[in-house]
Amino acid sequence: MSVYTEQHGRGPHLVLLHGWGMNGAVWRGLAARLETDFCLHIVDLPGFGHSAPLPVGSSLADWADSVLAVVPERAAWLGWSLGGLVATQAALQAPRRVSALITLASSPRFVSDAGWPGIRPEVLSGFEQQLAEDHQLVVNRFLALQAMGSEHARDDIRRLRDSLASKPAPDPQALAAGLGLLGEVDLRAQLAQLEMPLLRLYGRLDGLVPRKAASLTDALAPNSASHVEPKASHAPFISHPEATAEHIRRFLQHKD
Repeated sequence: MSVYTEQHGRGPHLVLLHGWGMNGAVWRGLAARLETDFCLHIVDLPGFGHSAPLPVGSSLADWADSVLAVVPERAAWLGWSLGGLVATQAALQAPRRVSALITLASSPRFVSDAGWPGIRPEVLSGFEQQLAEDHQLVVNRFLALQAMGSEHARDDIRRLRDSLASKPAPDPQALAAGLGLLGEVDLRAQLAQLEMPLLRLYGRLDGLVPRKAASLTDALAPNSASHVEPKASHAPFISHPEATAEHIRRFLQHKD
């Protein structure tokens, strides 16, 4: 079974990739604001929503290939969080197919190390250990982390939960594989290879992708544009959908 996609709207093609633990339904609010300007291809990543998981041990390149196989030959790509890693990898391995790249609350390296801010390795390894015992509990904790800092955190969590509940529960192996990618992948050195227009959107209150990572990534991708939403956390498109849609629209309509 291939990766599941939904198509909405009309106009230039735009592929949307969700984050860890979620599915394509998370984009509903943003999609309603973009579908008059773009033909949206909303993807369930492998093992999430209606998509079957990839074999155990699949790499980030395998995840990107699985999406490339089901979306238009040429499109702009937008990836949130883990989806941003997959979209960036697709842009690196198939640059002629990605006309523009937008990452949303994403980082080329999610785990902190010397001089790089991110998720503490022990937090991620704690999630990995808990996953084997109660994966639903881990997903709920991750949802709370994503909304932490937002001025409407409770509403943000409710919206994320509602979208998660509207499709089949994520595959436990896919959850483990996704956490593995968040812990292992480091695309910092490759960002300079990207030649397509690149927009990076962040939330100033994000606890998973600290705003210092945004300024450090400015130096790694000097030809990119970035914006930090002042009152958003890890899901700016949930808490600030109008502002997020406007940044996406403006960037894609003036990228050439």
